[in-house]
Amino acid sequence: MKTKHKPVFIAFSSQKGGVGKSTFTALAASTLHYRMGYNVAVFDADFPQYSLMKMKARDLAMVMENDFLKRAAFRQFTAINKKAYPVIQHKAEGVLQAAHDFLEAVPVPVDFIFFDLPGTVNTPGILKALAGMHHIFTPITADRVVMESTLIFTQLMRDVIMKKGETAIKSINLFWNQVDGRERSPLYEVYTSLIDELGLPLMQCQIMNSTRFRKESEAGAKTVFRSTLMPPDERLMKACRLDQFMSEFLRIVQI
Repeated sequence: MKTKHKPVFIAFSSQKGGVGKSTFTALAASTLHYRMGYNVAVFDADFPQYSLMKMKARDLAMVMENDFLKRAAFRQFTAINKKAYPVIQHKAEGVLQAAHDFLEAVPVPVDFIFFDLPGTVNTPGILKALAGMHHIFTPITADRVVMESTLIFTQLMRDVIMKKGETAIKSINLFWNQVDGRERSPLYEVYTSLIDELGLPLMQCQIMNSTRFRKESEAGAKTVFRSTLMPPDERLMKACRLDQFMSEFLRIVQI
């Protein structure tokens, strides 16, 4: 499944740490690259922690130490006949140029480039990097601090960056993450109506919370959820509705 489009630049972006932007970057990139037949690259510009660079190193070590995952990875790479997607470290400043240089040099056409960007808008180069994205996806949780910083950030994006005209942004999409299916919090209704009033796009799919995902990193694990080397386990994808999320994601980016 190859696209004839120019590569789509995507960022899971938020001003609030801990809402899952690096996790979703890995989940979406791995689903598209290993399961859906697209070619993906990732730029980790989240200085100084560079979470995705660390995740890839951890994933390699985990596969090498776990015989079950080692066999699964071998079967996967034999079946899809392509390498793992690259994770490239770069600061936010100049990351768009670095991505274009990468595209010029790479032998295989790339369909998606994901950018893991810093959460603070005063980072050098961050506003230019965000303005160069085609689509921005922002995870939110029903938490007052998360919502306040997210809504301020999203309005800044829409009112300042997009109105300047010098932008590639086609959409900014909020989505609910870590939704607890057991409790009906009135906060969801309150915040959903607030988001609606502000005229901000909210995705239909909500990502459910599950403690099962945390077991993936245990020694001897036989399922993988968040990995840069393998796609998320299909049962876990269904359990948290990541499968529905990816369908909606593809509709939004129109691939």
